[in-house]
Amino acid sequence: MNEQKKSIGSATGEPADAEKPAKADSAKPDWADGLKQFYDSVVDEPLPDELSKLLAQLDDGDDA
Repeated sequence: MNEQKKSIGSATGEPADAEKPAKADSAKPDWADGLKQFYDSVVDEPLPDELSKLLAQLDDGDDA
């Protein structure tokens, strides 16, 4: 009984390497590109003036 043990990556008994997602574009869900574009557009939006003023006051230690 000299069996080699494989590392188990999940409860299904698949090897640990099976958990790594493929980097091929076909492996991405259809909505992934749209979500990335939406996230990028939100990140690129300027900070509202009121929030900028509030952050400046907090940095200065002023009470509002």
